[in-house]
Amino acid sequence: MTTITRNLPWFVKDLGISIVGEECYTSLVENLDIGDVKCLKYSLSKGLGIGIVVGGSIMKVPQILLILNGRSARGLSLEAYILETLSYAITLAYSYRNNFPFSTYGENLFLTLQNVIITLLIIAYAPPRRGTQNKTSKISLAILGTAASAFALNAVPPNTLSFLQMTTLPLSLFSKLPQIRQNYRSHSTGQLSAFAVVSQIAGCVARLFTTATEVGDSLVAAGFALALVLNLVLGAQLWLYWGDKGVVDEFPLRQVSQQQKEKEVGYTTAAATSAWDSSSHVDQPTASTPTSATSASHRVATPPPRAQTPTSASGRKWSRKVD
Repeated sequence: MTTITRNLPWFVKDLGISIVGEECYTSLVENLDIGDVKCLKYSLSKGLGIGIVVGGSIMKVPQILLILNGRSARGLSLEAYILETLSYAITLAYSYRNNFPFSTYGENLFLTLQNVIITLLIIAYAPPRRGTQNKTSKISLAILGTAASAFALNAVPPNTLSFLQMTTLPLSLFSKLPQIRQNYRSHSTGQLSAFAVVSQIAGCVARLFTTATEVGDSLVAAGFALALVLNLVLGAQLWLYWGDKGVVDEFPLRQVSQQQKEKEVGYTTAAATSAWDSSSHVDQPTASTPTSATSASHRVATPPPRAQTPTSASGRKWSRKVD
């Protein structure tokens, strides 16, 4: 076997060396030394890192599609996504400027971009409120804020960036708490994507391993540990409230029911008015045909006209008295 592994095509060898390094490639691939624990852990970390980066590039796509297909961002907290996007952006800038391997932070680039899109969609599909800015102004402000934040993270000194990386711990906490609170209050997760939550849980577990193996930065590791705990809470809420539309959906149902009742009352009122108008045109009863007020009130149609009696040439009616 070693004869084959040592004579692999050059592009395969170059790809393997670029991923795990020349030392581990020679040990694991060419010499097939599966007892090299150090290289095994490093290769596993690299493989997980690449998988996380690839998964991160599509992690929030189902969430975006849910919002677009439903034309609604119900159940999604705008504050939570703003804080989460800022946390991703800080970690991205910190890792890039410290020359960490791209496989240890690459998913933050894709998650930041996807979160920006979700944030804009939440603003676009938010129900209008009286006395607030229009959606176009809000979207413009959000885009300007995103551009300003990106410029600031690229321009701040390294010491300041290290301090900002420390702030990702409370940012991670406060970015999940609004969503957790909203799910608890409504007893529903709304348009929250289960795929995104489960992927984030798996990604945090893998990131703890890759950070400890390749980077060893306690600040980054602490951020992933806190994010793991909070994502587990969201996962538990998804399980508890699965299939439950929650109290948020009951308001439209009550509103529709109330509107239906109002329509029924309107129809009843219109019918009563029509009956009253019709009864006003009924001929008054004669003395020989007494009727009660009750029977008259139930008459809703005008009776046919009485037949005319023949008249003489002088215009006098011919009639006879009926006892």
